[in-house]
Amino acid sequence: MEVREAVPDDADAIRTTHAASITELGAESYSQEQVDAWAAGCESADYTAAIESPDHYLVVAVVDGSIRGFGSLVVAAPEEYETTADAEVTAVYVHPSVAREGVGSRIYESLERRAGERGVTALELTASQNAVAFYRSHGYERIGATRHEFSGHESTGVYGTVVEMRKEL
Repeated sequence: MEVREAVPDDADAIRTTHAASITELGAESYSQEQVDAWAAGCESADYTAAIESPDHYLVVAVVDGSIRGFGSLVVAAPEEYETTADAEVTAVYVHPSVAREGVGSRIYESLERRAGERGVTALELTASQNAVAFYRSHGYERIGATRHEFSGHESTGVYGTVVEMRKEL
């Protein structure tokens, strides 16, 4: 497995991996209606803009020649959290075919390494309920829970609970 910085040509594979991860792994904690609304956002997501943004660090995990996971870090203080941090992990998703095989951990480690290189002292994120244990295993603590509209940019009107988490580096 290789974890590398994403390039614009990776956008379609990231979209496919993102949707598959949500559809299968999200169903562990959310209703079908919530999962469908969450996955709907993948169609309109602009992965290329995130890849090209100087504020984002987006990586992909390549397993046997195919992208099987991705992660994203924004090195800027997130405004929507109750506490303050220097940066936000905005995504760690893996394809269901490689779930619980260490792919997500390798992606996350790359994001945390980059955060440290940029002088970040604290990270925050919003975790889906099915990802809380993963982030706890990487040293995150729960800040609280909040009501979230799945794919809110699509105005789905479908809500669920997500967990805000924080880690000091």
